[in-house]
Amino acid sequence: MKKATAALFLSCLTTGVAFANPELAQKKNCLACHAVDTKRVGPAYKDVAAKYADNKDAVAVLSAKVIKGGAGAWGVVPMPANPQVSEAEAKTLVQWILSLK
Repeated sequence: MKKATAALFLSCLTTGVAFANPELAQKKNCLACHAVDTKRVGPAYKDVAAKYADNKDAVAVLSAKVIKGGAGAWGVVPMPANPQVSEAEAKTLVQWILSLK
């Protein structure tokens, strides 16, 4: 029984990690415009993490921007809407981005 529990635990850990890293960002085409350390079309994810570090509503605010798009926060180039990203995926992506401080 202990082996089965350990296997289930490890399986959950592996699944969670797969969705809390660049793999999901790649799958959802986020990395076409963003990178972790460098500005591309959009800001570097580390810059986003720094800008929103003290914002307690950052996950909700940024998750909405991921799905609906936005403009003006980082210059004149707008971020397009991403309706292919679910609310849960957006939240996962944003939590990962905010962890890159």
